[in-house]
Amino acid sequence: MTRPFDICIRGAGIVGRTLALHLAGKQLRVALVAPAAHSVPPDEALAADVRAYALSLSSRQLLEAVRCWPDAQHATPVLSMQVHNDDGAQVAFDAAQTHSEALNWIVDVPALEARLADAVRFQPLIEVCDEPKPAALTVVCEGKASQSRQEWGVEWEVTPYDQWALAARVQCEQAHAQVARQWFNKGEILAFLPLGGADGNLCAVVWSVSPQRAQALQTAGEEDFCRELDLASHGVLGAATLTSARKVWPLQQALARRWSGVSQQGAWVLAGDAAHTVHPLAGQGLNMGLADVAELVAIITGRAYWRSVGDVRLLRQYERARKAEFAVMGQGNDVLQQLFTNRHPVVQAMRGWGMNRFEASGPIKQWVARRAMGARGKPKTD
Repeated sequence: MTRPFDICIRGAGIVGRTLALHLAGKQLRVALVAPAAHSVPPDEALAADVRAYALSLSSRQLLEAVRCWPDAQHATPVLSMQVHNDDGAQVAFDAAQTHSEALNWIVDVPALEARLADAVRFQPLIEVCDEPKPAALTVVCEGKASQSRQEWGVEWEVTPYDQWALAARVQCEQAHAQVARQWFNKGEILAFLPLGGADGNLCAVVWSVSPQRAQALQTAGEEDFCRELDLASHGVLGAATLTSARKVWPLQQALARRWSGVSQQGAWVLAGDAAHTVHPLAGQGLNMGLADVAELVAIITGRAYWRSVGDVRLLRQYERARKAEFAVMGQGNDVLQQLFTNRHPVVQAMRGWGMNRFEASGPIKQWVARRAMGARGKPKTD
């Protein structure tokens, strides 16, 4: 007789697959509901997907624990980060100053998803399904447009930004030198994230601009687009050559009013973008989703033997812990978005002054850097 499922995970993206692997590693039987979008052949996915994420040390450790961390060509360590304001003010972060191997790693999404898919395929306690299966607990990892969340009547509080993101890949004349670069200019936010390994000159571009400008940049000819990109980046790495499609999407911060509950199908919780979304300016979106995974796995596997994985008290404990973290990270991210997209001259002047003061703040800057890296406590010293 087939053993019943302990947990059903709806959504087979990075968060869903990582959760499934960790739970199966704890001898729980998992049904992983994979929509058709995740059945795209690997070669086609690599050609079409231009996403890259800045992953923290804690996210790396979570993925390494299930042997899914990408190789050196697809997970580039960031040794320093340069943040430029439109008035010339600058803040720089350096991994050496935080006694860390890297500030974070820029990870190629298709490569990471391919590793997770392979690991799921060879884990006998995970069954990939076309539709939800009965289980003591359902975890919803369907993304910001979650149908399950809508089905259960969970309110989705959205703060739309008057910005769209544009993502692309570019080849630069000069090597990126493992430096992540970000520019705040007249309400726009541009990031160059190093890809292709330590000696590469490939960068992932994430450009937050007005909806009208995003659409214009997406449809512009390649030469015109690269000319605009060179102007916005001050040609810091020489001329850029477009190597991918350009993808655009509207930006928002959103939060589910409830992250756990009980439906006719049983107990449920939300995780990842189904529970929360943030602006990409601080690169914390996927890190927050993977932190959801870490918290939920810790609570489920640390429960008393007589408690079910769907125990409401456990799920509320998870919800309280993750909402508290979002209150800090999400609201801080929103404040930064409002500050750096405000074009009022007085605000711009105060922003530049604040950046200069922050750059000279010493221990405060190091604490912020380590917090963004996912580190806690005192810096490690040799």
